Amino acid sequence: MLTRWLQPLFRYFESRIGPYPEGDVATPPKGLFPFIWHFSRPVWPWLLVMSLLTALVSAAEVVFFRYMGEQVDWLGNVERANFWAEHGAWLMGVGAAVLVGLPLLVLVQSLVTHQSIFGNYPMIGRWLSHRHMLSQSLAFYQDEFAGRVSQKVMQTALAIRETVTKVMDLMVYAIVYFTGAAFLLAQADPWLTLPLAIWLVGYLGIMRFFVPRLRDVSMAQADARAQMTGRVVDSYSNIQTIKLFADTRRELDYAKGAMQGFMATVHRQMRLVTVLSVCLTLLNTLLLVGMAAMAITTWYVDTISLGVLAIAIALVMRVRFMSDWILWEVAGLFENIGTVQDGMNTIAQAPTVSDAPNARALSVPRGEIHFEALRFGYPQAVGEYKTVFDGLDLTIAPNEKVGLIGRSGAGKSTLANLLLRFYDIQGGRITIDGQNIAEVSQTSLRHQIGMVTQDTSLLHRSLRDNIRYGSPDASDEDVWNAVRRAHADTFINDLVDTKGRRGLDAHVGERGVKLSGGQRQRIAIARVLLKNAPILVLDEATSALDSEVEAAIQEQLETLMEGKTVIAIAHRLSTIAMLDRLIVVDEGRIVESGTHQALLAKGGIYARLWQRQSGGFIGLDVTADRPNV
Repeated sequence: MLTRWLQPLFRYFESRIGPYPEGDVATPPKGLFPFIWHFSRPVWPWLLVMSLLTALVSAAEVVFFRYMGEQVDWLGNVERANFWAEHGAWLMGVGAAVLVGLPLLVLVQSLVTHQSIFGNYPMIGRWLSHRHMLSQSLAFYQDEFAGRVSQKVMQTALAIRETVTKVMDLMVYAIVYFTGAAFLLAQADPWLTLPLAIWLVGYLGIMRFFVPRLRDVSMAQADARAQMTGRVVDSYSNIQTIKLFADTRRELDYAKGAMQGFMATVHRQMRLVTVLSVCLTLLNTLLLVGMAAMAITTWYVDTISLGVLAIAIALVMRVRFMSDWILWEVAGLFENIGTVQDGMNTIAQAPTVSDAPNARALSVPRGEIHFEALRFGYPQAVGEYKTVFDGLDLTIAPNEKVGLIGRSGAGKSTLANLLLRFYDIQGGRITIDGQNIAEVSQTSLRHQIGMVTQDTSLLHRSLRDNIRYGSPDASDEDVWNAVRRAHADTFINDLVDTKGRRGLDAHVGERGVKLSGGQRQRIAIARVLLKNAPILVLDEATSALDSEVEAAIQEQLETLMEGKTVIAIAHRLSTIAMLDRLIVVDEGRIVESGTHQALLAKGGIYARLWQRQSGGFIGLDVTADRPNV
């Protein structure tokens, strides 16, 4: 009944803060306080309200102690015979005010804290961090564990909330309470503040010694936890490889190494905890004994009343219990600060590839692609690059179908990645219909390019969602049309996942592991068929298919390529021999270019590769066939 009555209040306060801020995606700043403020801007007015209400609750508790002390003195002097007749109504009124006023104050404070702030605040951090992580460059994820990144996004957002609320809630409560208690005792007798002052010095000394050490070990523990999670997730993500090589022991040792590193930080932390507990108990015991001795002495010499003695002992007992709580909260505060700093090192990295200011949308009326004096190398150490292209020039005419040929590492896939602007080039430029791709938005660029890769990765969602990923507004009829053209209808209707979902509704597992390589490839082809972009990149698009299915799909790909500019990469030359132009790339340079027949007549690298292949694949060792260029 009470919960139902409070539902409107819950809903009102839960909706005061929007957990999913919109606007441009910005890289969080790297300083601790600017980083925290970046995620706290939408919440700060409510944080101030929370602090004010916390101060009122703390002050009310101190006032209540004072009132109880006065009651002790008053009850010691009042006549019992007429007590209820003279004072009953007033006492009941005060009691009713306390019973109603304090719970209402706590209710409002709790609604602001728990309904408005606690749920929405960390979600703002997760949402903004996730948006930023999705805008990160491809190179960022090639150097990171996905599990490690996701954990830092999750735990950093929570640590930001804990850091800020501890400062603005706990600290306000403690400061108001201790200040009020000291003032109350000083009013009665200044000597009563002496044990409290000595205790405070000792308490601050304990904090100064232990808190930084707890902070350091907490930072190490956060990093060790992320490393441990990353290794475990890496094992689960590559479970097929682990099973294939039957090397569970090595994988266990790999995870155990990270777990042992984490346990080392746990042991360091728990040793500090034990010593801290003993020191704090000793200090609190000294406070209790000292305050009792001082209060009894001042009462004995008749400088304070019995009520003040009762207040002093009650306040000290309360301080004794609070000190434990406050110290651990402060230690937790620095632990969370350590977690925030650790997460900041990952989250506050600017993307290496970013849109230019006021980047316009790419328009592709024709589809001409021009690589001009292209220079690019993959970053190695700081300031060092492994050169792939050094001055490459290539023009692909509108609607021209070009095949790229070369040994592994020659730069074929790199050229496709640069066209998609997964990396920024170090020199030259790439244009589409005269528009420099560095000056258009990445989103609009990739909307205009359809790509099928050799290593097809599907999302752990339904087949329908995977196929419709590049065309969210496509109808089911359009989806099925793409499925049939990709020859994926032969297996889709037979798919059933663990929850009984069938056909297009079946989920495919992480990275599409529930499908065979050929099935994943056909789904990827269906996805690109549905996207119908004016520029098409095929990077070993049929490599995972058997010959019969490949021959059937080849006809659909030829239909798909009509009216499009196409770049096709293949080791199996028979799949690209019919294209308008074939380009042989070696060590980042174009060494041959022409039609299939022209290159055969030339008798160069392509002709030797064609003869050697006989329906097979290009070998890795073509050194003897390289021209002296």
